[in-house]
Amino acid sequence: MSDQPNKAVQEYQRLVERLSPKSDLGKGLLRAFWVGGVICICGQLIHDAVVALWSLDKVSAATLTNIILIFLGAFLTGIGIYDKIGKYAGGGSIVPITGFSNSIVASAMEFKREGFITGVGAKMFTIAGPVLVYGIGASVIAGVIYYIVGR
Repeated sequence: MSDQPNKAVQEYQRLVERLSPKSDLGKGLLRAFWVGGVICICGQLIHDAVVALWSLDKVSAATLTNIILIFLGAFLTGIGIYDKIGKYAGGGSIVPITGFSNSIVASAMEFKREGFITGVGAKMFTIAGPVLVYGIGASVIAGVIYYIVGR
């Protein structure tokens, strides 16, 4: 009797290996690297333009740059372009702040048909929620450690 589940598992594994698309790790890494780099270059160009146009201090310029990048990520997600970038670049598109924006907007768009409260409001942070929880938690722990060590 115990042999039956093992055969089923092995057969399933063979089926998965046969049907799964083969990925080219080198090509994927290269795509992620250059697309993530281009997003970061765009961020730097926006930052430099903000400093030059409005003569803002570094903190204000960085804040405005982040706002612009978040808007661009959301906008490109809304018109369907960011998903194509993500499909092409993989992790290179999710690591910058635009990827965070994409995760929130994509979730909101997906659950829009369920209504604004039970759909968009409840499901918007499905993907981004854990990132926020653990990011904020880690920053609190780091802040407490810094406070204790710094004294």
